[in-house]
Amino acid sequence: MEEAELECPDSASEKRYFPESLDSSDGDEEGILACEDLELNPFDGLPYSSRYYKLLKEREDLPIWKEKYSFMENLLQNQIVIVSGDAKCGKSSQVPQWCAEYCLSIHYQHGGVVCTQVHKPTAVQLALRVADEMDVNIGHEVGYVIPFENCCTSETILRYCTDDMLQREMMSSPFLGTYGVIILDDVHERSIATDVLLGLLKDVLLARPELKLIINSSPHLVSKLSSYYGNVPLVEVRKQHPVEVVHLSSAQKESFESILRLIFEIHQSGEKGDIVVFLACEQDIEKAYEIICQEGSNLNPDLGELVVIPLYPKEKCALFKPNDETEKRCQVYQRRVLLTASSGESLIWSNTVKFVIDVGVERRKVYNPRIRADSLVTQPISQSQADMRKQLLGSSSSGKLFCLYSEEFASKDMRPLKPAEMQEANLTSMVLFLKRIDIAGLGHCDFMNRPAPESLMQALEDLDYLAALDNDGNLSEFGIIMSEFPLDPQLSKSILASCEFDCVEEMLTIAAMVTAPNYFSNVPHGAEEAALTRWKTFLHPEGDHFTLINIYKAYQDIALNSTSEHCVEKWCHDYFLNCCALRMADVIRAELLEIVKRIELPCAEPAFGSKENALNIKKALLSGYFMQIARDVDGSGNYLMLTHKQVAQLHPLSGYSVTKKLPEWVLFHKFSIAENNYIRITSEISPELFMQLAPPYYFSNLPPSESKDILHQVMDHLSPLSTMKKDQKMCEKCPETTEPRCTVQ
Repeated sequence: MEEAELECPDSASEKRYFPESLDSSDGDEEGILACEDLELNPFDGLPYSSRYYKLLKEREDLPIWKEKYSFMENLLQNQIVIVSGDAKCGKSSQVPQWCAEYCLSIHYQHGGVVCTQVHKPTAVQLALRVADEMDVNIGHEVGYVIPFENCCTSETILRYCTDDMLQREMMSSPFLGTYGVIILDDVHERSIATDVLLGLLKDVLLARPELKLIINSSPHLVSKLSSYYGNVPLVEVRKQHPVEVVHLSSAQKESFESILRLIFEIHQSGEKGDIVVFLACEQDIEKAYEIICQEGSNLNPDLGELVVIPLYPKEKCALFKPNDETEKRCQVYQRRVLLTASSGESLIWSNTVKFVIDVGVERRKVYNPRIRADSLVTQPISQSQADMRKQLLGSSSSGKLFCLYSEEFASKDMRPLKPAEMQEANLTSMVLFLKRIDIAGLGHCDFMNRPAPESLMQALEDLDYLAALDNDGNLSEFGIIMSEFPLDPQLSKSILASCEFDCVEEMLTIAAMVTAPNYFSNVPHGAEEAALTRWKTFLHPEGDHFTLINIYKAYQDIALNSTSEHCVEKWCHDYFLNCCALRMADVIRAELLEIVKRIELPCAEPAFGSKENALNIKKALLSGYFMQIARDVDGSGNYLMLTHKQVAQLHPLSGYSVTKKLPEWVLFHKFSIAENNYIRITSEISPELFMQLAPPYYFSNLPPSESKDILHQVMDHLSPLSTMKKDQKMCEKCPETTEPRCTVQ
């Protein structure tokens, strides 16, 4: 009976979306109040507020609203539905609400609704928006789950989450039994987690015929999705307004100054509307932000001041959606300039955007499995990305898109579709997850685009080096424990090793700090010396990993002893530290500690500051990061990687760069091949310590080099007796195995 009601647009359940008071008069407040008295919200049993009806009118104006009846019919009659729509058509906010209505109509007998997002900011903002539209409380009927933050209860009906969090949920609940409808949103972003979910859910749908899967995508990927999932129904949504496209000359394409000049020309023209600028990378965002803020102060004050807003896709607080405060500011300042980069399309929710400037190129990380490093490559965006940027203007009849590239460049140099992340990224974490899922019989994954065999082999090899696999290629007990941590496998291994070396507390702090966003804030021009002087107070002679502990401990002391949050923020500002990043590190550390306690790992009292503790921290770090070692080959800071012939320099903010004391051997956390081949977050190690902790079969596979010859000499001088005792001690601590590879190296 309930399902029949959903099929009929004249049913009582549908009438709440079309109250008579709204049909007859837009301003009839008396009718709205009367409707509130009569109509209860079925999700919480309370009367609808007047704001619900105000937002309802906005929802009805969305392009997707016309497709509601078609979508509900397809949902009732099919297990899989594809929804194809342009950016800002409303599919991310409305489709999940309609699915929640479906689950309500069948009394949640198969579970609630989950909707995945690629980016953390969009998951949070969508949950807030949808809770407002449904007239319910955030964190109760509607919630969100992102890494290291859960704003849901067991009673939550509709939850937004990042795709990697739903993937992790499959480790404990392989068939996702708490959900009746799963929505994969922004599938065209082609993230690793979304592609893995697309493959694994094929098997889940076979095991659970009652489960519904909705796939939201841009039109560009529809044909590929249709062939991947077979003949499934498609709901198409298109927006109406044409957009004026201006292609500038190819001579301007490479000019950063031309972008800034164009922004100022638009502003001085007096035409109303906000500006979105798509730049190649985050460094360009920072550079543009500084120049526009500086030059903007010299513009004609009658035109108003430019409000410059940088948007970074990876940061939680990056999403831009105007609120009442920013709307008031806009009345004064006239115009906002939103600076973003690749994947920033989903972060912009403003309907006041009238101008988009697109450079047509992006800086992408492309992983090279042979050298175990990312290369930062500048290349053209795809045609689908260019089209999505154009769609940001679709709600405006007078929007202009300025393409800083020629039409010939767009047709010849741009690929049709955005490449899948799976084909360009390090797959070690993905393979660890799939090995874990294989325990539940879901290990075979039919990928839409298969990853390169070389990348898969490198991932398996690394997991073997980390003792995460047994002799049969299945997860070892260590591998199972490593998969419990939402971290890079190398970092998880270091945490496990810290249990043996009695430095868990310190290792958790390091893990939290390297996982959180950059803890150094952007330094204003002219304040570099002052910032460096402040940062020097945190430097630790043992290395950057130890400096991270100093920074975190200083932040904790201030947070515990301050009377208000304002004092903490002021302290961070004075020391040029990112308060938001340090707060996030605090949250991450608390969750990691909770995992350590849940799986009952031994945790010694902190002893930071002693020589023994410093040595133990280095042992724990080496246990996970023995594949990331470099040696200064000429004494002048040219570090040659142990695994390949790439040469790198210490990052300028490294403590060793600041103090000019260059160690010969270092362990590093991160390395990317770019204009400046920097190794980041480095700490000094000794070759003796490396030989004691690196797996012998890893060392034997290293390519010939002068560094390897030095390590051979070190190995010859190591006492066979002490090495035998060390191996015996480690094997005693290894759970239920005599395999040397399963020891905490």
